[in-house]
Amino acid sequence: MLRVDYLAVPGLPVLSFEVVAGECLAVEGPSGSGKTRMLRAIADLDPAGGYVHLDGVERSEMRGPEWRRQVRYASAEPAWWAATGRQHFPRGAKLERLLPALALNDLHLDRPIAELSTGERQRLGLARALVDEPRVLLLDEPTSALDATSAAMAEELIKFQLLAERIVLIVSHDAAQIERLAHARLQLAAGIIPHRAQGPAA
Repeated sequence: MLRVDYLAVPGLPVLSFEVVAGECLAVEGPSGSGKTRMLRAIADLDPAGGYVHLDGVERSEMRGPEWRRQVRYASAEPAWWAATGRQHFPRGAKLERLLPALALNDLHLDRPIAELSTGERQRLGLARALVDEPRVLLLDEPTSALDATSAAMAEELIKFQLLAERIVLIVSHDAAQIERLAHARLQLAAGIIPHRAQGPAA
């Protein structure tokens, strides 16, 4: 279980909620309402007050890198620090099933990142986020640059994470995607106490 208690993110009301294993929580709100800031705070990428527990362990009890190995933030346009995609994956990473699930192959891994399309980089970034099987996925517009076919493949991979009892928080501009994936919704709006609405995923 991921439990957030009194999370204090600048510009947002104090947040408290829980997400259980196998559940997808959609974080919704207008542009500028703080959705990305909330995800980054949970991942311990930006400073924030309050407490975040994963399976009973509070984030302050772990070193930052170890927390982020288990609680993974994936942005719509991932950052890259090496020339090719392959250099961003752990040595010996098992990619035989993961890459084809996103319509990727070794050519995408070995081409310079700068030569990949925005959609290819986004799919490669999603693969990078999933490869070491984190317990929690914080997905920020994970299919925003993808065509319908690629987006559907990414959604199937997200559904597989839920079947594997992982926890997913998702921000998406695609209302139909939220309907398909989310079991519950957290509404954010400046100055308004967030409301967690239940609703089983389709």
